[in-house]
Amino acid sequence: MKHREWLDYLGITAGTLITALGLVLFLVPNKIAAGGVSGLATVLHYVFGWPVGLTMLVLNIPLFLAGLKVLGWQFGLKTIYGTIILSFFTDTLALWLHAPTADALLASIYGGLMSGVGLGVVFRYGGSTGGTDLAALLFNHFLHISSGVGLLLVDALVIGLAGLTFNVELALYALLALILTSRAIDAVQEGGGYAKAALIISDHAATIARQIMEKLDRGVTGLSGRGLYTGRNREILLVVVQRSEVTRLKNLVADIDPKAFVIVSNVHEVLGEGFRQWRE
Repeated sequence: MKHREWLDYLGITAGTLITALGLVLFLVPNKIAAGGVSGLATVLHYVFGWPVGLTMLVLNIPLFLAGLKVLGWQFGLKTIYGTIILSFFTDTLALWLHAPTADALLASIYGGLMSGVGLGVVFRYGGSTGGTDLAALLFNHFLHISSGVGLLLVDALVIGLAGLTFNVELALYALLALILTSRAIDAVQEGGGYAKAALIISDHAATIARQIMEKLDRGVTGLSGRGLYTGRNREILLVVVQRSEVTRLKNLVADIDPKAFVIVSNVHEVLGEGFRQWRE
């Protein structure tokens, strides 16, 4: 097995461990079924007394079989590994750890964030924990609806079931945990929005570009553009900087051309020279 593959499996293991901690410490003990297979397993745990990890594994088996028949081996061994190891961690940790809080709000916040960070790490290393992902793709195949809508349907059904089994208040906490999980997954996968991108439109583009390269030590890309109102062709500058450099960039542009048009937006992830390096 190549070094990259070992690193992927190590990342998937770490991610499933974090996810399992979120379930064991916060979500399951406080009856917060935050969607997906883990949420359904939480409901079944309180109705029948079944262990959450084993229940997740059993629920995933028919989904895997259907996925293999309909979708093929596109998920591969990493999904199988992620699903099994998450189930193992969940039931093993439940034997030793106890919930640090009985407050449903705190549990939904910390449980949702921990689960999201863990799943984000799993996804970042090319893995999956099956369940909701497979169900959404099966919805897409048989019902011809998007995967995003499929995920929403699965989670809505589970949270609705939690509301009927427990109470509406716990269902609302589950919805909060689900939202936080989704946001945490995005933050881990996309890098958390630590950089800014600027588009600069000015009659002094060459001077501004030179000053940015000299004073900020940042690369600048020139894009061809045309003003539809004036019909004039102009060069549009694209530059990506750290958040701490935004004020210097704006002051630099204003000193050269106070009439320049500048658009500054968030960038979730930047790979390359001067920023995060590509993973080897």
